[in-house]
Amino acid sequence: MAENTTDTATLYNEKGAEERNNPPNDGLGHHVDITQAEEEFNALSRQLTRHSEVGGAPSNSSASTATAKDLEKGEKEHTDRFDLRDYLTSSNDANQSAGIKHKHVGVVWEDLKVDVMGGFDSKIYVGTFGGALLSFCLGPFLWAWSLFSSILPSKKEVPTRTILHKSSGVLKPREMCLVLGCPGSGCTTFLKTIANQREGYANVSGEVLYAGIEAAEMAKHYKGEVVYNQEDDIHIATLTVAQTLAFALSTKTPGPNGRLPGISRKDFDQEVQDTLLRMLNMAHTKQTLVGDEFVRGVSGGERKRVSIAEMMATRARVQCWDNSTRGLDASTALDFVKSLRVMTDVLGQTTFVTLYQAGEGIYDLFDKVLVLDKGHQVFYGPPSEARAYFEQLGYNSLPRQSTADYLTGCTDPNERQFASGRSADDTPSTPQALENAYLSSSQARIVDKTRLQYKTFMQTEKTDQEAFRAAVTADKKKGVSKKSPYTLGFTGQVRALTIRQFQMKIQDRFQLITSFSLSTLLAIVIGGAYFNLPLTSAGAFTRGGVIFAALLTTCLDAFGEMPIQMLGRPILRKQTSYSMYRPSAIALANTFADLPFSAVRVLVFNIVVYFMSGLHRSAGAFFTYHLFNYTAYLSMQGFFRTFGLICVNFDSAFRLAVFFIPNFVQYAGYMIPVVSMKRWLFWIYYINPVSYAWQACMENEFMRISFTCDGNSIVPRNGFGLTKYSDDVGPNQACTLFGAESGSNIISGTSYLSAGYGLNVNDLWRRCLLVLIGFVLVFQLTQILALEFYPQYGFDLSINIYAKEDDESKERNAALRQRKAEKDRARTKGELNSYDRVKANVEDKKTFTWERLNYHVPAPNGGQLRLLHDVYGFVKPGTLTALMGASGAGKTTCLDVLAQRKNIGVITGDVLVAGRPLTSDFARGTAYAEQMDVHEGTATVREAMRFSAYLRQPASISQEEKDQYVEEMIELLELQDLSEALVFSLGVEARKRLTIGVELASKPELLLFLDEPTSGLDAQSAWNLVRFLRKLADQGQAILCTIHQPSSLLFESFDRLLLLERGGETVYFGDIGQDSRVIRDYFARHGAICPSNVNPAEYMLEAIGAGVSPRVGDRDWKDIWLDSPEFQHVKDEIDAIKQKALAKPEADKKEMSTYATSFLYQLRIVVQRNNLALWRSPDYIFTRLFVSCFISLFISLSFLQLGHSVRELQFRVFGIFWVVVLPALVMAQIEPLFIMNRRIFIRESSSRIYSPYVFAVGQLLGEIPYSILCGICYWALMVYPMGFGQGSAGTNGTGFQLLIIIFMMLFGVSLGQVVAAISPSVQVAVLFNPFLGLVLATFCGVTIPYPTMVKFWRSWIYQLDPFTRTLAAMVSTELHGLIIRCKPDEFAIFDPPSGQTCGDWASSFADTVGGYIDNTSDTSACRYCQYKVGDEFYTPLNISFDERWRDAFILFAFVVFNLIVTIIASRYLRFAKR
Repeated sequence: MAENTTDTATLYNEKGAEERNNPPNDGLGHHVDITQAEEEFNALSRQLTRHSEVGGAPSNSSASTATAKDLEKGEKEHTDRFDLRDYLTSSNDANQSAGIKHKHVGVVWEDLKVDVMGGFDSKIYVGTFGGALLSFCLGPFLWAWSLFSSILPSKKEVPTRTILHKSSGVLKPREMCLVLGCPGSGCTTFLKTIANQREGYANVSGEVLYAGIEAAEMAKHYKGEVVYNQEDDIHIATLTVAQTLAFALSTKTPGPNGRLPGISRKDFDQEVQDTLLRMLNMAHTKQTLVGDEFVRGVSGGERKRVSIAEMMATRARVQCWDNSTRGLDASTALDFVKSLRVMTDVLGQTTFVTLYQAGEGIYDLFDKVLVLDKGHQVFYGPPSEARAYFEQLGYNSLPRQSTADYLTGCTDPNERQFASGRSADDTPSTPQALENAYLSSSQARIVDKTRLQYKTFMQTEKTDQEAFRAAVTADKKKGVSKKSPYTLGFTGQVRALTIRQFQMKIQDRFQLITSFSLSTLLAIVIGGAYFNLPLTSAGAFTRGGVIFAALLTTCLDAFGEMPIQMLGRPILRKQTSYSMYRPSAIALANTFADLPFSAVRVLVFNIVVYFMSGLHRSAGAFFTYHLFNYTAYLSMQGFFRTFGLICVNFDSAFRLAVFFIPNFVQYAGYMIPVVSMKRWLFWIYYINPVSYAWQACMENEFMRISFTCDGNSIVPRNGFGLTKYSDDVGPNQACTLFGAESGSNIISGTSYLSAGYGLNVNDLWRRCLLVLIGFVLVFQLTQILALEFYPQYGFDLSINIYAKEDDESKERNAALRQRKAEKDRARTKGELNSYDRVKANVEDKKTFTWERLNYHVPAPNGGQLRLLHDVYGFVKPGTLTALMGASGAGKTTCLDVLAQRKNIGVITGDVLVAGRPLTSDFARGTAYAEQMDVHEGTATVREAMRFSAYLRQPASISQEEKDQYVEEMIELLELQDLSEALVFSLGVEARKRLTIGVELASKPELLLFLDEPTSGLDAQSAWNLVRFLRKLADQGQAILCTIHQPSSLLFESFDRLLLLERGGETVYFGDIGQDSRVIRDYFARHGAICPSNVNPAEYMLEAIGAGVSPRVGDRDWKDIWLDSPEFQHVKDEIDAIKQKALAKPEADKKEMSTYATSFLYQLRIVVQRNNLALWRSPDYIFTRLFVSCFISLFISLSFLQLGHSVRELQFRVFGIFWVVVLPALVMAQIEPLFIMNRRIFIRESSSRIYSPYVFAVGQLLGEIPYSILCGICYWALMVYPMGFGQGSAGTNGTGFQLLIIIFMMLFGVSLGQVVAAISPSVQVAVLFNPFLGLVLATFCGVTIPYPTMVKFWRSWIYQLDPFTRTLAAMVSTELHGLIIRCKPDEFAIFDPPSGQTCGDWASSFADTVGGYIDNTSDTSACRYCQYKVGDEFYTPLNISFDERWRDAFILFAFVVFNLIVTIIASRYLRFAKR
């Protein structure tokens, strides 16, 4: 194999791609069907050439040359299609038969160095709620100091540390470089800086040249030609594969000068897309959703291929791939790298790749290998020379280890082995020493010479650079600037994005149906609440109420836009880095794509509300109302989207929104007329979009109508036995309605608006519409500016964040460090013995068996889909069994079924423990390390493992013993340095180790399941992990795990293998044998002979047809297995295992329990973790406190030190009414947290760690202290500034108000948890909030007064509304005994009959109905005040002071009810379909 490697490397180094008529090595033919690819390629070439001829294309010589030159397109025909385009449409010389201009971009980097913030000894500690409070209080002083100190001269420099030390090298076009290193060695940093992604680093120094073009110019004008593909596959889950690729192509399809004449852009895109899907073996997934962890779609391997296709669509000439084979099986990984090889050769690309666990077949495909150690470049050169180089330095030759693993191992202090007679004393082993050794080596001198020659060549012979610039210019569409890095113009980008966003919305059916249904339901509720309003004085205030309620519902519906803007950031970041579109284009596209949906939704809403409530029924009135309502919606949508774009996270956006929302509501002109606003706050009214919309809608309605004054609006009037007054407005009576004239019972709507609200109907079009349109345009502009100049892509966290140590953790960490240092010293001296396998006695342990295992799930198009078929097997104690197969073969499915984790579909067959059916404690006796690393993010590594140990190990084991066991696990998994690191800040590899540690901490008695435990780990970590599993197995543990890409050594560590092919069919189950001899013999016996130098794990998958190549042999391997004696032997052995186990007496079932610990112990541990999580989530808690304080403060400023007038009495009620707004705001915060915690609970509950009852109760208990704190702050900022407590209840009454506010806070928390518990996702949960908030606030008896409420609503929903109890208790407490004194403009003025005083005429009315006559002895201009005491206001509203305590505890009963519903929902609704 070494010889092959050398030959390959020499070939790559000495020959250009045009001279290569064969694949990079013989192994390429295994998976890339070159013949088929050539046929498809030639067919495509002929087709395009025909188009070319029809349209007057270049001469046939060009086409034939291109075809001859491009015979190795392989499975990357999509790339070839792009290459063909480049050949045939060169704008410089379309008829050039040879030397057609290509975009060749060689990369030279010289002294490349990267620094990040923070010194080597500095740690970043997690923020806490206490710290957030302190920094907020000290904020103004710190800000002032920072301003002052910035003026003063300072010598202090910000500490930085180098994560990539000076590195130099060159990679020419058509070359591939493999970047190797242990985790943390700087591989990702190197790729990102080569790809020109430099944000997030303190300093990047050195020089990087792309075809002689400097990095700054490349970033400005050619950003899309140098791209970086991150480890994770980020796509829009609700788009299909075809739509995803169609969008990528639409933004990168060249203009008329860059494609063949006669071929339209549409035909071109379709042809390229079809070819691409066919060449990547993905044609069958064309109409399948891409999906993600929550949306069912294509498989992980197919999603990776979508990422490849999207990257290919960019046609970038420098590509950096970061660990892109993660999660792929060995066969698919090899196919992927072979595809890169073909793409690099044919297109003349320059490719950098970092891979973990690269096998020899993959390693041989590269031209160069770069080895990094802690950021130091310790080797760069041909792959064939790397192993020999490190052996010459003094490292032990390990011929059985793959070269990539060997090179990485030489940089790992824990794994490196020195040659015989050598040690760290005489062998370079530190990063600096290895770098110095390399710099003085002949390889470094050759690289330097090549680099300088190529750099000089690029500076003098600028052919490549000029051809590159010309080719990029030719690609651009008409009207696109030559200096623009984009292929498509801005309007084209907006069009493409609009189509994509529209597809996203139309395909998200659940969201669409839910939003339309809830909107219509809300409209029916509002219309029903204000049903058929009369054209009398009773309908005047409520007419304003329905207009205000409908407008607010529409406008605040746009609040949901804020989190949606944040969710799209990873996609935006990736696609803008590919130069697909300008960031600002998405702002316009979002608006255009949403218009059809929002326009229809708001129109339906308005039709229902408008006509049900009986507003003026004419076409002109309705469409004017709709126009203003919808324009207000668009302005608020732009407003909330702007916040979603400029804020770092949801909590900061929420705080900012709360700064404005109360003001939008309070200063719309309805709650406080503009004439009553505080002079130093009334300006808010004029910058409030809602106020203009409300003003316009009011003017539109009231200018068309007049009211008759009747009923309670007439003073004095009959009633309660009085009969002396006229029933209509007589000459000695007055109408209390705004705008009424004495003695007249008709009030024009125009007069009502003018007198009551200071509105002028002439402003409808000249001011309101123009200002609203202005707001829409301004907020659209702010979105564009925010995206273009202040893009927020979220944190790319690549640092660990720690919790501060307490005394115990300091002591334990010191002990761990000491033991690690002792081991390192022993290893250095060669005293550390290797692990000797000693088999434990496993006679008393139980064997796990399965027979005839089948699994069917519902198919999307109806019927059943079979995923597993008649699978047999067993796992004996003390054995390590591997589960392997191609992507989509059902490995994880099989593991889930065996571990009893499936909750959909039908499972048949026998799954037995010791020959008996599974018992209730099966889940507790097993541990399952799942592929998704789901943990409580704010816990430290030690805390996460302790949580598992405390609740899963038997209660009989002491806590000290459990703690000690956790320390052993931390040491075994080499997490000593990260024991106090928070989980959310861990890298992929450390999180994977933690997942395994959490499961091991439970000490599973029966079985340990692991799903792809080595995915995402480097070769050494994977080897360490498997070696540790081997050690556990030898101690008697039964282990079953799926594994991807195992090396030969790794594979041989397993005892048995269960091999599956597509459809869940068994291909083999049995022993592996030493040197894989048993399984090699089985396959060889049936015609698949594995060469001695090939990894058997990779060969098996190839032989059964797991990759692109056909299977070996003419029979299906599942049929071969079913006919084999090995299969019969497996069945016989399972029977023998069962017979032996059944012969033993059964264990006492009384001792079995579902959980290891008691309910109260579970609750204590869970609540402790919840409390710690909330304390370490300062944004979450501080945001709620901020919201509570800010709303209370702003409302209080509007109603500062209220007096005793009637209007101030109403302001007191409005001030109290804001308390019922709190739950809606709290819910918006609670729901995302609860649903995220439920994800963790679902993972933990499947292992029976703690019960769903504990989860639900624990969630509420953790929130109680903070709810009380928020309640106290809200109360203090409400009652004292407003001047509460002036009634009979006094200061004791204000104390009672505090109790109600705390109950309301708890109600908001508990209601949020109920909604979250019954919702499958955050997107669905937040849709319920406006509906619940509006219904509860509308029917509580204040918005619509109890006497005027429709009887249907009054009879049931009013009684069931918790806000009814809140307002009844608070209003009665505040107003009881409060003396009311009208201000001059609040009196109703009327003249008594001639010869009577005011007292004679109206005293009997005032005594009966309430209120008082201010001038009883006058004979004219009687002044009547509606209320004398606060009780007269609330008594008609069905509120009683004597029932306030009853109301308070009814409210508390609602909190208890919510908790019960949450518990039930947590038990039965988990929305985790597996």
